[in-house]
Amino acid sequence: MNPILEIKNIETYYDLIYAIRGASLTVEEGSITAILGNNGAGKSTILKTVMGLIDDQPDKGTIEFNGRRIDSMDTEQIVRLGMSYVPEGREVFEELTVSENLSMGAYTRRDKREIESDRQQVYQYFPVLKDRKNQWAGTLSGGEQQMLAIGRALMSRPKILLLDEPSLGLSPLLVKEIFKIIRTINAQGMTILLVEQNARMALGVSDIGLILENGRFVMKGRSKDLMEDKDVKEFYMGIRSEASAKGYQRWKRKKAWR
Repeated sequence: MNPILEIKNIETYYDLIYAIRGASLTVEEGSITAILGNNGAGKSTILKTVMGLIDDQPDKGTIEFNGRRIDSMDTEQIVRLGMSYVPEGREVFEELTVSENLSMGAYTRRDKREIESDRQQVYQYFPVLKDRKNQWAGTLSGGEQQMLAIGRALMSRPKILLLDEPSLGLSPLLVKEIFKIIRTINAQGMTILLVEQNARMALGVSDIGLILENGRFVMKGRSKDLMEDKDVKEFYMGIRSEASAKGYQRWKRKKAWR
């Protein structure tokens, strides 16, 4: 595999508070890479920094996409290069129809025939969207809006898809359905960088996992290995042991990884 996205020692802050502290990661082409962590760890900030959504950030470090530096580019330039983003909370255009939302995802393109072909591909991924193509997006359920947000992102025909908390607010059944689609999209060649609190689902679908705490990566490894790590099980998957206090101290000592 070749690296498609390389983040090197980025630092991002809000006002005078650092949200990301010297974070580095590499996303290999064709892979699913998952960033895990609790609320406030900085997961979403990393994606927003990559997408150019935080003014004048990163403060330090570099971001390269397909070998080209993008850390000084604006969001529209980054999208045109082949990166697409599904934000936390979905953020669909509520007063537009499903079909119109998908068209908005293709706003950087002019190849009408291929756009229509991609629209039909999205309907294959999410048949419910085809059934509701003329329905206002604001009237969809939370799960349907998440499907629409992913479908809209795919309409730009990206080389990499950034997903921010796709399971947020969804029922366990819908979470399984969304992650099944994520796996399917990846199997067809899409590279995915996934931010997620649901460690079990994220590690189950991804190739590489990274754990973020207080703006720093504290652990990295193959997802299947992380799923078997005792501390990851205890502190991120809710599988508690009798030695919780000792386990917590072990976890703190492991945080030397950068």
